[in-house]
Amino acid sequence: MAGAIAALRRNPLMALLVFAPVVIVVSRISPEAHTALFAMAVAAIVPLAVLMSRATESIAAKTGDLVGGLLNATLGNLTEMVIALTALRAGMHELVKASLAGAMVTNLLFMLGASFLLGGMKHHVQEFNRVTARVQAAIMSLAVFALIVPAALGSMEAGTPEFFGRLSVGLSVLLIVTYALAMVFSFGTHREEFASKGGSEHEHAWPAGVALGVLAGVTVGVAVIAEILVGSVHAAAESFGMSQAFAGFVVVSLVGGAAEMSSAFSAARKDRLDLSVGIAMGSSTQIALFVAPVLVLLSHVIGPAPMDLRFAPGMVIMALIATLSATMVTSNGRSAWFSGVQLLAVYGIFAITLYMLP
Repeated sequence: MAGAIAALRRNPLMALLVFAPVVIVVSRISPEAHTALFAMAVAAIVPLAVLMSRATESIAAKTGDLVGGLLNATLGNLTEMVIALTALRAGMHELVKASLAGAMVTNLLFMLGASFLLGGMKHHVQEFNRVTARVQAAIMSLAVFALIVPAALGSMEAGTPEFFGRLSVGLSVLLIVTYALAMVFSFGTHREEFASKGGSEHEHAWPAGVALGVLAGVTVGVAVIAEILVGSVHAAAESFGMSQAFAGFVVVSLVGGAAEMSSAFSAARKDRLDLSVGIAMGSSTQIALFVAPVLVLLSHVIGPAPMDLRFAPGMVIMALIATLSATMVTSNGRSAWFSGVQLLAVYGIFAITLYMLP
């Protein structure tokens, strides 16, 4: 424990923690200083991501990479949940959908691709449990298929708002039940199939209680700062010359997932690719099969109007391509640095396209 604290003190990124209270204070005093708030929020999230990474690795060292990856993905997705709930109460359904789709695509392409690249640059070839990747890819495909149906019907102007509302509720219940059964399959009846295949390098693991406390505290901090970031991102995007689509789909997703990414990248460098794959793909499937459906159901209670699952066709296409790309790259349970390049190239295509939008 003492060694871990000493290592954190030597990390120059921890000096950025000073921005965490500063950005909260400035947001209360000068809420119109959007560009400054955006920059400070990004700086504040970086050291929090480092803390979450170390805490997650400590938990995974004691529970295994499967549980560690799920816990990190769940706590990381709380940030997206808080952001989405705030927008949901304000009736900003399109922002909610853009943030959810962006998080799914970013996790599958950028987080997973960068993990393969960083791990492959240190280790010639890495192995991971392909059963885990195959199950995650299969249930992610199911979620995308569920999004394709209302998107296709909506583009053909088939059905009424009432029809899409009922359809979305039915699909949401189906997705939540499927996700629950997937957890039973992974952690219960077939747990032995999901054992880690990669390395087991651990450094100065924290006690479980300390690690869980840090994870909980950091998650709250990231959620608060992420809300400030989202409130300032659109005005800041104009200052930096970014399109609104790029800011919402790319920037918010990257910053909102910074804590998860830090854990995934660190694990990949330590040849613990099962943890990286579990965080990246597990986070995407959790958003698609649990977070999004729960938000649809909650919109009937807390929102000014119910939200449906009619995502913009372009978002659904990107999610489908991201799922297919991740499925192909993870199919053999082995990766090298070029595997990451392929996923990052697909993400780059989306990012460039969105940046060029007027």
